[in-house]
Amino acid sequence: MGGIVTGLYRHPIKGFTPERLDQVNLTAGAYFPCDRLFAIEDGPSGFDPASPAYISKTRFTVLAKIAEVARARTSYDEASGQLTVEADGMEPLLADLATDAGSSALCDWLTRLLGDQASGPLRLLKGPQSHRFMDDPTGYVSVINLASVRDLEARMGVPIDPLRFRANLYVEGWPAWAEMDQVGQTVTMGEAEAKITKPIVRCAATHVDPVTGERDLDLVSALFEAYGHRFCGVYLSVTLGGMIRLGDGVLLDRSRL
Repeated sequence: MGGIVTGLYRHPIKGFTPERLDQVNLTAGAYFPCDRLFAIEDGPSGFDPASPAYISKTRFTVLAKIAEVARARTSYDEASGQLTVEADGMEPLLADLATDAGSSALCDWLTRLLGDQASGPLRLLKGPQSHRFMDDPTGYVSVINLASVRDLEARMGVPIDPLRFRANLYVEGWPAWAEMDQVGQTVTMGEAEAKITKPIVRCAATHVDPVTGERDLDLVSALFEAYGHRFCGVYLSVTLGGMIRLGDGVLLDRSRL
């Protein structure tokens, strides 16, 4: 079952805007590069960078809790560690996240943006290189089948921006929902290979329009009403590293089960 990669995205700060990429080099056993490297703590979370562990997204400034987060548009320079963030009505900020001063400047900027929507105080969190602020410990790489989104769109009778689902890869060419029963199968993506580990359970973050920041669609309820589940997309675990580029083929290989 073949398709093509039509979108590649990373989310350097958990819950914030994605950055579109032309290509990415995946590594076996590793996360999508620079994805969910940081999180913004909204009040004390108990996160210990020396012993990082899963913490509920409700302790962070994320779309599921604060729709206003969608107003902040970010881009991250991996080589320098600098983050650019901007929003309508705000002066853009260039912050060096490798320094305490840069981290504090970012949190001050976000405090002005979010106002009383955030509980605060805000603090930039980063763990060791091996840690990512994922909703699921198996969420190394996430994939959305665009045909599945269109099928949900048709059932709801409203347009749905696929970026609501905050995936790393967007695939065109698979039949709608074909990915849901493929757990354990091998996926070849450009030069890389991965195993499908599980479907992705959706939350209220999908209710927020990624452009306007408005909470305008209840996609979680719509998924359950239409299909009897709250899944959209799948997680992958990379088994063979390699480069993936926009336009590359994405093949589900049943023979490798």
